[in-house]
Amino acid sequence: MKELAVKVEKNEKIAEGIFRLVLRLPEAVPVRCGQFLNLSVGDGAHLLRRPFAVCRSEGEEVTVCYQLKGEGTHILSRAKAGDALSCVLPLGNGFTVGEEQKRVALVGGGVGVFPMLSVLYEYAGKGKQLFSFIGFRNRGAVCCEEEFRSLSDGCMLVTDDGSFGKKGNAVSAFFEKYAEVLPDVILACGPAPMLRALKAGIKEHGISVPCYVSLEERMGCGIGACLVCVCRTQDGKGNRRVCKDGPVFDIDEVEI
Repeated sequence: MKELAVKVEKNEKIAEGIFRLVLRLPEAVPVRCGQFLNLSVGDGAHLLRRPFAVCRSEGEEVTVCYQLKGEGTHILSRAKAGDALSCVLPLGNGFTVGEEQKRVALVGGGVGVFPMLSVLYEYAGKGKQLFSFIGFRNRGAVCCEEEFRSLSDGCMLVTDDGSFGKKGNAVSAFFEKYAEVLPDVILACGPAPMLRALKAGIKEHGISVPCYVSLEERMGCGIGACLVCVCRTQDGKGNRRVCKDGPVFDIDEVEI
């Protein structure tokens, strides 16, 4: 984990309310898929950095995608090439695909599609078969389509209203194709209702392969000190800090 002064390389709108931000680091920092960074928004009045999943890390260049939500992200959307920001990275524990896990199913919805993109960039072309099930709200929210299709061995993009691709969500798409894919491991990220539906479906279908989920929670410090992002363990006997112990957990480890 390092705190670095970074430069904005590119900050562009890629879908309705979605921006892609490319940062230039002063040095290469290894980042695993599923890890995140904490980024200043370029305004001294907003002291807390914002957490963003890393979509791609290549040498001294790091890419994140973000959704306009509050004042902080709206300020960030106005950052221009050459602007100086500050970030801390890498943070959290990301996804790991075991050597024996050759067939990987990726289930992503909403802003949860971006950690899935990081998995594709890390494992594509490395002896894995990657199957992506990606859900968006509507046609206007669809982004990174070319990357998902080109990096995946199989890709199904769906929308809630059917305005792009098939009508449905990432979870329904996954279970529709499960018998064809037969994954060795399932990796997922998305809003809590989506992950709960995935967990229920896994139980209903009697699926026994490992499933790991990246949780979306509001964060403060990003290093486990402030306890803003605590979640309960499934057995009810303890807590986990999403930023420090996660954000990736076994789906049966924590309450969703």
